[in-house]
Amino acid sequence: MLMDVSSESIHSLLPVFLTTVLNASALTVGLIEGASEAIALIVKVFSGVLSDYLGRRKTLAVLGYGLGALSKPLFALATGPGVVLAARLIDRTGKGIREAPRDALVAELAPADLRGAAFGLRQALDTVGAFLGPLLAMALMLLWPNNFRTVFWIALIPAFLCVALLHFGVSEADNRPNEARANPISRANLTRLPRAYWWVVAIGAMFTLARFSEAFLILRAREGGLPVAMAPLVLIGMNLVYSASAFPFGKLSDRLDHGKLLGWALAALIAADLALAYSSQWLWVWLGVSLWGLHMGMSQGLMAAMVADTAPPDLRGTAFGMFNLLSGIATLIASALAGLLWDRHGAALTFIVGAGFSAAALSAIVWRKPDRS
Repeated sequence: MLMDVSSESIHSLLPVFLTTVLNASALTVGLIEGASEAIALIVKVFSGVLSDYLGRRKTLAVLGYGLGALSKPLFALATGPGVVLAARLIDRTGKGIREAPRDALVAELAPADLRGAAFGLRQALDTVGAFLGPLLAMALMLLWPNNFRTVFWIALIPAFLCVALLHFGVSEADNRPNEARANPISRANLTRLPRAYWWVVAIGAMFTLARFSEAFLILRAREGGLPVAMAPLVLIGMNLVYSASAFPFGKLSDRLDHGKLLGWALAALIAADLALAYSSQWLWVWLGVSLWGLHMGMSQGLMAAMVADTAPPDLRGTAFGMFNLLSGIATLIASALAGLLWDRHGAALTFIVGAGFSAAALSAIVWRKPDRS
């Protein structure tokens, strides 16, 4: 939560900072974002593999969050787009390093019968940070109009609090092997990942294909006349619903059939897509945005718990890394397809196609429910 408050308070202002203060083009903004997300995808797999090989999760998690914190001063000191690119690459490298070991650490610290609740709580707090960050940025910009660099410096505070809390407040069992451990991504180890795990990976990729970037929610709201200054409210509203629903549905997943809950989540996404396709008027847009957040709250913690349940304990880092990588690739494909459809055929068809992908994923779940273990 603390790192998300820091990151999102910067990222919510970064495009405007680049284009107005540093005179960067929109193409430059796009290239910076694309490069930074690409490196995060690549690093995720290797950090998970390394955490399994070493038998240590916390060390890599601290390193990843530490890199995120150390990147923050570069945004405040940036005099050109190149420095911002370096900061974003360092920040996303940190994100890639920390995510798989962090999720594996949560899986190991939480009792097996409370994993859904644990991942739901983690996702809820993460999402709280995702809407508190933009709110903080908006408040500080009202206090110090157009003073981007002051806001960026203040964002350092929650980032370093995050690293301190993880370092001093979290402990883990010593899982280091007594003898040299085999390569976690060797053929022998990969064959130990059961079919149930690969089914979860496939379902996760299908979910992600059906759910493209939230940037398109903002574009739809803008078509309905939402002022530019109010655009962050779309993500704030979505994340409010997301954070409020993640923990309750995480707890519910510990007692309810996973396939059934995934089906409900996809039904919510289909309803969101249809509402957004129907109209750009504010009532329909906010209904769609709220249902989109509900879908995220129902599905994201559940998917993480399913990965933890189906992967062998000594390969959980690898399992989360591969799951995140394939889901990230699916996100890039889905967002590129959505952008192409939007440019050529408009918003309505884009969301209708999204509903179609969701229906296909729902059919796959109905056809064969994921195993719980």
